[in-house]
Amino acid sequence: MNRLERVYKIDQMLQERKVVPRETFLEELEVSLATFKRDLEHMRDRLNAPVVWDRDLNGYRFANEPQKGRGPRYQLPGLWFNQEEATALVSMQHLLSSIDQGKLLAPHIEPLMSRIDSILGSGETSSKELRKRIKVVNFHSRPANAKFFSEVGYALLNRKQIHIEYYARGKNETTQRDVSPQRLCFYQANWYLDGWCHWKKELRTFAIDSIRAIQLLDTKAAEMPAKDLDAHLASGYGIFSGVNVKTAKLKFTPERARWVAAENWHGQQVSSFDKDGNYLLEVPYSDDRELMLDIMRHGGHVEVLAPKELRRKVSQAHAEALRVNS
Repeated sequence: MNRLERVYKIDQMLQERKVVPRETFLEELEVSLATFKRDLEHMRDRLNAPVVWDRDLNGYRFANEPQKGRGPRYQLPGLWFNQEEATALVSMQHLLSSIDQGKLLAPHIEPLMSRIDSILGSGETSSKELRKRIKVVNFHSRPANAKFFSEVGYALLNRKQIHIEYYARGKNETTQRDVSPQRLCFYQANWYLDGWCHWKKELRTFAIDSIRAIQLLDTKAAEMPAKDLDAHLASGYGIFSGVNVKTAKLKFTPERARWVAAENWHGQQVSSFDKDGNYLLEVPYSDDRELMLDIMRHGGHVEVLAPKELRRKVSQAHAEALRVNS
């Protein structure tokens, strides 16, 4: 880690933790006390960093008020990006903000956003100017409890089991479960936890916003190989998983094919066109709830060819919608 990297690291630690003991800096920067002091001297004298030692808190922090005689305001050394790279950075800012509508990651994202602002500066490619020209739209997000999200994340990274009170919207029931977290998934504007359910003794996906209570357990989490997670959780359509995988065969009209043919519904989908220009799509699924919603949004532009049970359910759902709206 060179000096510039250490300077950004010191700034990050102070921004995120507010007060940082000297020993913590030495450990995480992996430098000697003499090198750390030289880095601080460089930040104070060359970059105007208002870093002070707080005797009461036994650590370094940024001064609350600018120190007299320090000269210009503190600013990290700039990095230079071309227009494409600057646009990518600001797009990432927008994406991070849209993902974090429930403020679940705010304490970690905000320092990053500030650093991107400082990197891009105030010129023509400043982040403020670019943000005016970029828009990220995020629909159908369900706010989750930030405390629960943080505790799930802690358990996930520290490989601990959790006990949760979980509300299943489909069944309208609440259950108590011990879960070994495997990974977090951000899917269609919402956060989900893939985990081993010790009650059901199988891999399950839990919506973070459906957790009603959570307790961190001392028990070590069960480990599932990544290939097993992918095989189980990515075998079906959408967020729903299961071992009983079926194949839906759909036929889209030539008009709707202009859009659907460019979409990726599943990593293992099979597609083709027939002689009349209809788009034929085959996708695996284990739970039809989400698949039905995506089929029905195309209305009369799609026909379910197989299986018969899925065709029947879609037909019934359309008939019920017609009855309600007649």
